[in-house]
Amino acid sequence: MGVFLFLGAVMASLAGVTLVWRGTFLDRLWMLNPRAYTQLSPLGAAVGIAFLCLGVTLAVAGVGWYRRRFWGWVLVIVIIATQVLANLVNAAKGDFLAGGAGLLLSGTLFCFLLRLKVRAIFTRQRPRARISANPWSNCLRTIE
Repeated sequence: MGVFLFLGAVMASLAGVTLVWRGTFLDRLWMLNPRAYTQLSPLGAAVGIAFLCLGVTLAVAGVGWYRRRFWGWVLVIVIIATQVLANLVNAAKGDFLAGGAGLLLSGTLFCFLLRLKVRAIFTRQRPRARISANPWSNCLRTIE
């Protein structure tokens, strides 16, 4: 999951850079998806800044995911829930193939992330040292 978060961060950042600073050599990347460019370019730098913010959010989520932090898990849940909602909107607008396929994939991932075993990885407490009531037993354990 973390790899996909970082990959998404790179892609969103590239899109943001090319929408904010036009005319760079990176503009050629839009040949991969010219339809998206024709839809996003009229919106100007504002949408580019939004993509840059998305890139930062995905990178932060990736760091939290790899460090197994609870806030990282929550951030990933919010990101995937947003994707589920976006796929529902696409399907409601009539793009049944893309919306349905996206809903199937993102919904499955969302359900997986909500499993107790997955959440437990991010909420597990750090092991604490056991301290016995007898101070000599602690000393003997360290010597052994």
